[in-house]
Amino acid sequence: MQINKPTPIFPGKELIQFDSNTDIRETLYAMKVGKKVLITEFYSNGMLLLKELQKHLKIRLPNKTLKEQHAFRAEYHKLSNLILLKIKNQEVDVDKAPKIGWLGKLYPDTNDFLLTFPQVQGLNSAWQKYKNGIKVPVLRNKVHPYYGTYFPTRFDHLTLFDNWLKRYEGPKKSAIDVGVGSGVLSFQMVQYGFQKVFATDINPNAIVGLKEFMGSTKLSRKIELYHGNLFATIEKEVELIVFNPPWLPAVSNEENIDEAIYYDKNLFPKFFAEANNRLAEGGKLVLLFSNSAEIKKITKENPIEKELAKGIRFKLEKCFKKTIKPVVDKTKPTKKVSIPEEVQLWVLAKI
Repeated sequence: MQINKPTPIFPGKELIQFDSNTDIRETLYAMKVGKKVLITEFYSNGMLLLKELQKHLKIRLPNKTLKEQHAFRAEYHKLSNLILLKIKNQEVDVDKAPKIGWLGKLYPDTNDFLLTFPQVQGLNSAWQKYKNGIKVPVLRNKVHPYYGTYFPTRFDHLTLFDNWLKRYEGPKKSAIDVGVGSGVLSFQMVQYGFQKVFATDINPNAIVGLKEFMGSTKLSRKIELYHGNLFATIEKEVELIVFNPPWLPAVSNEENIDEAIYYDKNLFPKFFAEANNRLAEGGKLVLLFSNSAEIKKITKENPIEKELAKGIRFKLEKCFKKTIKPVVDKTKPTKKVSIPEEVQLWVLAKI
């Protein structure tokens, strides 16, 4: 499998060198016309230039409405990725740069190349999470997400699933976890006695990371991994299918949308059609979802309700909901929210 990773840059053109004595204003104007900038001396020089870029854009671009925020982020993304760092001997080649283990793991045979500063920041952040692990309240052990793999940053939906598993009295011979990510739902099912979990993911990094994490432990015998979209090559019928899909519909036709966060118009129809062929008689289909899209006013349509309204394949057995307390920013005036945010656990059965 081809691992997803930042593509090494081998510049053919001369770069602007940026150090502690370089004029920041001139550098920003050069970047606006597409010039690439190489950070030298200290890693902190890159942090300084990014900070000044943000300040510069905030003056030029309003950042209040959703459309304005999108424009701000797009411009920041474009310009910040003109800031480069040299990678030499699998290390960032400036003083006081973080030690990033991914550079050795992902680029063992590549040397003397460049990455953008945001890419290096992303690699560093991912390395800290991988090395230190992330404590998930519903699991006994930490998860160690591989680079470029989805991992939970909120846990309310996982608690809903955990509470449902505690009460689940059906057969536990086999289950499918669609879009396994860092493995949390699969690990939960194993904790509650499922004998075999078939786990899929379209992201090769998720499969490689979990194979490495499980090694030859008992988990590797209970969780079988498949690389592919939705159900991949799994054709067998199981007693339980679990899916924690993206919660927001894609609002544009961008090719590089984050498929862990945004879903396209074909995802749910395809999922329900394929799930119908793989759910055993009397089995349960469990989806973890949210009303995030309604709150953000992206859509009024819930794709699960849309499927149930057809009345062809599935019927609703139960929907558990948990209201999320909003994070209060004490520095800003409190806004009244017309719809409270909630996570949802939908339990469907075959008609």
